[in-house]
Amino acid sequence: MGAFYNQRGTAEQWIKEGKGMFTTFQTVWITNMTIAKAWLAVLMLAGIAIAGPSRGDTLKVGPSQTFQTPSAAAAVAKNGDHIEIEPGQYFDCAEWRADDLVIEGTAPGVVITDKTCNGMGLFVIWGDNTTVRNLTLTRSRVPDMNGAGIRLVKGSLTVDTVKFIDDQTGILGGVPGTTVTVRNSDFDRNGICAGACAHGMYIENVDLLRVENSRFSNTRQAHSIKSRALRTEVIGCTITDGPDGTSSYLIEAPNGGALIVRDNALEKGPKSENHNAAIAIGAEGITHPTPEITITNNSFRNDGGYHTALLWNLTATTATLQDNRLSGSVIPLKDDSGLYNLIVHIGVDKAKQLRSMAARLKAAIVHWVQ
Repeated sequence: MGAFYNQRGTAEQWIKEGKGMFTTFQTVWITNMTIAKAWLAVLMLAGIAIAGPSRGDTLKVGPSQTFQTPSAAAAVAKNGDHIEIEPGQYFDCAEWRADDLVIEGTAPGVVITDKTCNGMGLFVIWGDNTTVRNLTLTRSRVPDMNGAGIRLVKGSLTVDTVKFIDDQTGILGGVPGTTVTVRNSDFDRNGICAGACAHGMYIENVDLLRVENSRFSNTRQAHSIKSRALRTEVIGCTITDGPDGTSSYLIEAPNGGALIVRDNALEKGPKSENHNAAIAIGAEGITHPTPEITITNNSFRNDGGYHTALLWNLTATTATLQDNRLSGSVIPLKDDSGLYNLIVHIGVDKAKQLRSMAARLKAAIVHWVQ
């Protein structure tokens, strides 16, 4: 019996040890599976992060390509597609409705010309986050006289290395909550005033307009840059009338908003149709907060036989003007101080002397009264 009990005890011990081993194995297996799943999740997330959003398809446009015109590609373009246009002259217009499109010429010499879509322009943008680059958009005409190279109906827009030549307006449009960025681009012989005015660039109530390293020349009658953006930045540009340009303002922010103009070369020509100033802010009434007006490190030359100002400030915000180089009959600032006409007629230095004398006289009177 003792042996039996010993054997039974041994068997029970084996069973207990077996259960313990099984429990240990089960725990280890579950733990390892949990770790493996966690690593799999990490790798999947890493893969997603590395891959990023899909770029979509590449749609090639050209005489020997699947799509022979930009409008044919626009008709089938999906979100994220990349449209590549071969050099050539396209008598065509296109309405781009997908989001996150990149539309670009593959080499210099891509020209979109003459035909307009929906009474708006050569390229009409309906999608968000569109990039247009390395193209020429020219000769846009519509019956209401504001035919655009690019008509921006909605969404944010980036324009890079695009030429706008002889359009009624170069870029027109914009909606709140978006941004417009223009860089490395040329605007030549745009604008017209027939009833209402069309401009070299006319951006509506976007959050930010930033124009950098671009050239505006020979604008006709209207403004080279007109912006109703909450914040307008013009940086490193050349904006000139030349001998034949008839522009109004070189830069106008008619409703206020932050305005930063720096490192530009500006010129008003002899045929300019507005002699008030190169830059104007607030001329149509202040509807935007105007936290700053900063005009720094610009060169401005007046080539006309008239008096003018670098800045005409019609807001209550004090403008900061610093390190600007002026030539010709130019004063730095025209504002609501009432000094402008005096300065124009008697000269800047004489006006400064009179202003200083007036300040000393006021101080003397105050001291005498006390």
